[in-house]
Amino acid sequence: MVRLASALLLVLFLAGWEVYCRVAGVSALVVPLPSAVLRTLWDGLAGGYLLPHLWVTTAEMAMGLAVGCTIGFLAGVLLAEVPVLRRLFYPYILASQVVPKLALGPLFIVWFGFGMTSTVVITALICFFPLLENTMTGLQQVNPNKRELFRMLRATRLQTLLRLKIPSGLPVILAGLRVAVVLALVGAVVGEFIGGRQGLGASIIAAQGMMDSTMMFALFIVITVLGMIVYQAAAGLERWLLRRPWKG
Repeated sequence: MVRLASALLLVLFLAGWEVYCRVAGVSALVVPLPSAVLRTLWDGLAGGYLLPHLWVTTAEMAMGLAVGCTIGFLAGVLLAEVPVLRRLFYPYILASQVVPKLALGPLFIVWFGFGMTSTVVITALICFFPLLENTMTGLQQVNPNKRELFRMLRATRLQTLLRLKIPSGLPVILAGLRVAVVLALVGAVVGEFIGGRQGLGASIIAAQGMMDSTMMFALFIVITVLGMIVYQAAAGLERWLLRRPWKG
């Protein structure tokens, strides 16, 4: 019932938008008609124009997410397990994250050139920190009684990590993954704004150059749908992993 009401709200919003633009004579350059946006979106998909760009953005997002999350998770485990390394490196890691990635874009283009590599690096950097931070937090929130039980059973450090700390911290770690998934799409699109030749972000810049607001709105819809799909996939993976018997 709530989903039906939500869908009805969207229909009413689009209908009001369409009527207002037609009655007020709003220029399509400023705000295009929803019907025109949907027609452009359909033409772009059916004609095959949007599909290569959608594929490029999806690939950049997936690669950046995989690299950033893998490094973030491993670094989080290392810093959580070795306090000396945490005190040594964490201030510099934190300092690197407060620099806007958009400002680093031109530098990455100098280092890696235009195209996919720069975008993947930006996406990986954006995804890295949520996994690192959540992994460190999750591993430090282990129940002290369970930790003491493992110590009494003479479990090795590796056994304690694999059988107690990581399973106990999994909900927090996976919450970081959900955040990283959303940020990965942002990183891919922003990276394409700066140095992409293909992709949804590059297409928005191209549409802006042609003053094609209708195409820009159509691309916004594609990006939104893509983001919702990958977020729901990450949430489904989280539910599946948390149902497994290694929990706690």
